[in-house]
Amino acid sequence: MSILLDTHAALWYALGDATLSPLARSAIENENGMRYISPASYWEIAIKIQMGKYLLSVPFRDFWSDAIERCGYTVLPIAIIHAEKLAALPLIHRDPFDRMLVCQALTENVALVSSDAQLDGYGIRRIW
Repeated sequence: MSILLDTHAALWYALGDATLSPLARSAIENENGMRYISPASYWEIAIKIQMGKYLLSVPFRDFWSDAIERCGYTVLPIAIIHAEKLAALPLIHRDPFDRMLVCQALTENVALVSSDAQLDGYGIRRIW
């Protein structure tokens, strides 16, 4: 099964963080599908770094290049069809990055690996 990782799931998996649930870890490590990440995730982290809300121990580009290669992530580009879906998405969740991830998951028909239960209101398949 192919999956799209929410920003925190992609980070926690790459960092080996125990906060990642066993079910989420199992889904990420399943070799029968793609592990997608969205450019929205590294954009979100860049903004959090700029605002002083997050800190990486290595340079930003090095972290993401290593994570993508080592963890087997495939970048799922944000396409017009995803933004089109966003234009009609109900405002259940306020976070613009999470809303884009929802649109990508719905459009691409993949499960979203996320701890955020509020996203269930969009009818996505959420793994946690």
